[in-house]
Amino acid sequence: MSTPIDLKKADEDLEARGGISGFLNRNRTLIVAILTVAVFCIAAYAIFDLTNEVRYDDVVHALATTKISSILLALFFTGLSFFSLIFYDQNALEYIGKRVPFPHVALTSFSAYAVGNTAGFGALSAGAIRYRAYTRLGLSPDDITRVIAFVTLAFGLGLAAVGSIALMIIADEIGPLIEVDGLWLRLVAGAILAALAIVIVIGRNGREVRIGPIAIRLPDSRTWSRQFLVTALDIAASASVLYVLLPDSAIGWPGFFAIYAIAVGLGVLSHVPAGFGVFETIIIAWLGSSVNADAVLGSLVLYRVIYNVIPLAIAILAISVAELRRFVDHPAASSMRRIGGRLMPQLLSTFALLLGMMLVFSSVTPTPDRNLEFLSDYLPLPLIEGAHFLSSLLGLAMIVAARGLGQRLDGAWWVSIASAIFALLFSLLKAIAIVEAALLGFHVFGLVVSRRLFTRPASLLNQTLTGGWLTAIAVICIGAVVILFFVYRDVEYSNQLWWQFEFTEEAPRGLRAVLGISIVSSAIAIFSLLRPATARLEPVSDHAVERAVEIVRKQGVADANLVRMGDKSIMFSEKGDAFIMYGKQGRSWIALFDPIGPRQALPDLVWRFVEAARSAGCRSVFYQISPALLSYCADAGLRAFKLGELAVVNLANFELKGGKWANLRQTASRAVRDGLEFAVIEPHLVPEVIDQLAQVSDSWLADHNAKEKGFSLGAFDPDYVVSQPVGVLKKDGKIVAFANILMTETKEEGSVDLMRFSPDAPKGSMDFLFVQILVHLKEQGFQRFNLGMAPLSGMSRRESAPVWDRVGGTVFEHGERYYNFKGLRAFKSKFHPEWQPRYLAVSGGVSPMIALMDATFLIGGGLKGVVRK
Repeated sequence: MSTPIDLKKADEDLEARGGISGFLNRNRTLIVAILTVAVFCIAAYAIFDLTNEVRYDDVVHALATTKISSILLALFFTGLSFFSLIFYDQNALEYIGKRVPFPHVALTSFSAYAVGNTAGFGALSAGAIRYRAYTRLGLSPDDITRVIAFVTLAFGLGLAAVGSIALMIIADEIGPLIEVDGLWLRLVAGAILAALAIVIVIGRNGREVRIGPIAIRLPDSRTWSRQFLVTALDIAASASVLYVLLPDSAIGWPGFFAIYAIAVGLGVLSHVPAGFGVFETIIIAWLGSSVNADAVLGSLVLYRVIYNVIPLAIAILAISVAELRRFVDHPAASSMRRIGGRLMPQLLSTFALLLGMMLVFSSVTPTPDRNLEFLSDYLPLPLIEGAHFLSSLLGLAMIVAARGLGQRLDGAWWVSIASAIFALLFSLLKAIAIVEAALLGFHVFGLVVSRRLFTRPASLLNQTLTGGWLTAIAVICIGAVVILFFVYRDVEYSNQLWWQFEFTEEAPRGLRAVLGISIVSSAIAIFSLLRPATARLEPVSDHAVERAVEIVRKQGVADANLVRMGDKSIMFSEKGDAFIMYGKQGRSWIALFDPIGPRQALPDLVWRFVEAARSAGCRSVFYQISPALLSYCADAGLRAFKLGELAVVNLANFELKGGKWANLRQTASRAVRDGLEFAVIEPHLVPEVIDQLAQVSDSWLADHNAKEKGFSLGAFDPDYVVSQPVGVLKKDGKIVAFANILMTETKEEGSVDLMRFSPDAPKGSMDFLFVQILVHLKEQGFQRFNLGMAPLSGMSRRESAPVWDRVGGTVFEHGERYYNFKGLRAFKSKFHPEWQPRYLAVSGGVSPMIALMDATFLIGGGLKGVVRK
């Protein structure tokens, strides 16, 4: 049975440390967002200053004069780069000892990098793509975490190694560009290579290295060398994409390769989505002396289209074709379609984000003169002005809807398709923008083909944008302002510009579009940040509890009987055959355990809960859920964190024979000698002894200086206690210990909740009580016994483990002063259980510690309850 983690003392210690460290930890998300926007502003200003002599027409001319052969070569190197990226995943899967069919790995990896290279922030990250695909292929959450960690570290270390080697070779060529002596560059590169070499030597043959309590199993030399070659091929190919698009310059490919590697690394470290602005600043700053800045800008624009947009479109097209060919019954085709169905929402979400950026940026750039002259002959000025202004707002609408597409919301689908259709029409009316219209049409095609995937009823007005999305919107708006100033840098500003409505006056249109985007995006941000939470939940009705109990009886989760307490709200599925029990603490709606009922009812029920919490202005939290629910939580935009391990005893193998059961046999024998007698009292007879049970419970609470808990623990309520059998221990005819036995009609699982004993009960009474209950349930034909969860048990401390796991593992090892973590696990280990992981899932952007504290307060009856134990 679950036990709340006493975090009060730990929290006091954390506050005592306080200071700058505590402030940074509490406000980490906000600080990262502010720093990201600040870095982008600095990069944007640097680009604007570096291109002081460049004019917009020069950039357009450079784009128009790019050779077809250069574009074809860029496409070839893009394909080579993405082909090499597949082997990041392939090597990661081999490293963790998992086999996945290569076509599935290829589709997943290609889609993941198409999203990751383009979006570059959490809500649309490559990790989310991998999680959705690999869970469908049977990988566990821990396996997927290790894959994500492997590919992330492999890229970072590989980039450092490849860049340093290139810098060692061409330091004399790079030095003059940045006014640094080549010797210093070689020393820096040599130091990086030496550090990497030490790591490789330490980790040869897959040795395990310990850093404090954390154990890291480093890849063996074969894995290191193979991954280095993959990374070198990837970076070389992607650098070549941009290099072939650049005009002839004084810098050769080796020198450009080093510059490119550094620019990519700094772009990743900046946390700006896709390194947008930071990457461009580095390239322009280092190439400005050898290549015309206008040509560099044009090449960078084309590079972004070829390396970011085209792979994303290809991934969407491939999955769309699979969706259209549903009549193919081949197992491989069927499995590929299933994976594609998991990936398509994220791909369309990222593409919607790109198209929204395109519409916003095109609203601040001028229409080609020839197109504008043609339109002026057939369309009135108000229509063109309106189409121009509204298309920018439609772009912002698509950016906001992009998050909902990733969560498969039907409302987001309708907003996105309507915005795309109207934007397509306006793109023709405002500028005869054929390419823009074609991309919007392609998006409409992808949305129509995948309509069946967007079935979750939701209103976009109820969506609270996370810090990552608000940061992305801020970056896009700032980028639009910078582009506006760059394009019209020769136009002298005056207040009259706002009111000029003429065919030939393009700057006023851009100003009005930027103003509209800024006002609407600010309103969205304020609404997301300041939205109030609703009032407390209504008490659950007796009728709802009775309906839930009927569902509990017909399934196999014994802990579901906690719904009988009546202290939790209940949400039923549409058919009424499943339910979620939950409570509210602060701004958290906390669901207890997996939803109870048929498996097919789980996805919609999880989503309905998440949406209801969001509609109430609250965060959704799932507490103590199994791995089976994680994929549904991921689809709803939740992140999972390991909470501990559940101990489950296989009753078919339980018997007090053999050496491993010797201690329990001795405990049972001693209890019999002490005069203890065991009995199971059926529910209809429990009222006859309820007063004796109450005395035992009161004495136990007084002896432990504790108060009744709730939510994930039952309290001594007579109506609750008499609803199930009770196992008791008697001494001299008097009850000295008891535990209520939770069970269902399926006899799949049994468990206990309240475990109380008198202070004068003989030593070892609880062990004896458990042994007798297990024997009784086995005789009754039950399959397993649920011993409850051991908090923070089994937390991974590998190099691939998240910080949450490593901190939790450290607390488990050294946190005995706060809570008996090891003792609880040791007690459950006496029964030789199977340990099953349990997780905490929280809404994206929410700190798991906040959610865990809310759960702790809910279990303990608020802050006062936690303080009083």
